Amino acid sequence: MGNPTVPNTVVVLGAGVGGLTAATRLRELLPERDRIILVDRSFDGVQGLSLLWVLRGWRDAEQVRVRPKPLPGIDMRTAEVRSVDTAARVVHTGTGPIPYDAVVVALGAGLAPERVPGLSDALATGVAGQFYGLDGAERLHRQLSRIDSGRIAVLVAGVPFKCPAAPFEGALLAADLLRERGVRDAVTVDAFTPDPLPMPVAGPAVGRALVGMLERHGIGFHGNRAVARVDPAARRLEFADGAGEPFDLLVVVPPHQAPTAVAGTGLGAAGWIPVDRHTLAAGAPGVWALGDSSALLLPNGKPLPKAAVFARREAEVVADGVARHLGHDAPEPHFDGLGSCYVEIGGHVAAKGVGDFFAPGGPEVTLLDPSPGFHEEKQEEERAWLARWNG
Repeated sequence: MGNPTVPNTVVVLGAGVGGLTAATRLRELLPERDRIILVDRSFDGVQGLSLLWVLRGWRDAEQVRVRPKPLPGIDMRTAEVRSVDTAARVVHTGTGPIPYDAVVVALGAGLAPERVPGLSDALATGVAGQFYGLDGAERLHRQLSRIDSGRIAVLVAGVPFKCPAAPFEGALLAADLLRERGVRDAVTVDAFTPDPLPMPVAGPAVGRALVGMLERHGIGFHGNRAVARVDPAARRLEFADGAGEPFDLLVVVPPHQAPTAVAGTGLGAAGWIPVDRHTLAAGAPGVWALGDSSALLLPNGKPLPKAAVFARREAEVVADGVARHLGHDAPEPHFDGLGSCYVEIGGHVAAKGVGDFFAPGGPEVTLLDPSPGFHEEKQEEERAWLARWNG
């Protein structure tokens, strides 16, 4: 417990959805004498929920960039986070060490295509594309704008990954673009995942509903298909069960991994930082983790999905917990596990999933029928977020 009568330093690592929200909430809760340092390697990010629209061609890079304006009372430092020494309570960065009284780890997740043999080469040569980054989403749009025939394979190359619905939204929006170009009948689209159904954490009913959406749009679904290798020369997927599938263009969700600084804390065997379900406190004093960097287990033992909608709410809860840890008045931290997400299906129409992920018997999630209204709701969220942070 901190001493509320002396200055404290809180370091927030990462200026994504969670980091920005945590830093600004902390500034509201803490007295002026307490320092809040927000560290990011560039302060030039992207609106993650818009990347699928970049893939589809509905947004360009400048429309979805997040370049935070100066935040009053927050020391914004551009630096690479190299490690977090939880015993000495020091963050080591490329520009020097930063001692802390409390640290919030919100560094997101990285991509690791090298974990699948052949995948890095497939991406480098244009045989494959991915939309989990701005450059990749732009490039994939160009690739989808050139293909006129053949087969597109949409592949989940490893779990966990950010935004459980995204691979299937990618398939639906790719098909939508092909339809707009007048070549949809000449291009087959199939989705492959190691899970038995899409979004398994949401339960089989939601998974079956998503499979139904794919099938209604002429997209094949293939579950329980764990990729072992990509052969870019032959344009072929090889699976762990010995089966193989040909493709002309591979749209891939690369394996995800915890950033080096996150894994280096040693707090989690898999690299992600385990946290308390309700407070997001980690297993070291004065440390919290949220969003994609964290590993939060649900009552049924499955991990909470890595999604921005959760990171934003987690950040508010973490800020409350940090303030109380430092001896200040703040609400009792309590993350409730409620969340929702949109599922883009094309034609400026989206479905919406809403649910209680902390329900005792497992997540209780309902997938609401597709509507132009849900697509408009997502647009409003995009506009509000960009307006809040960009100068």
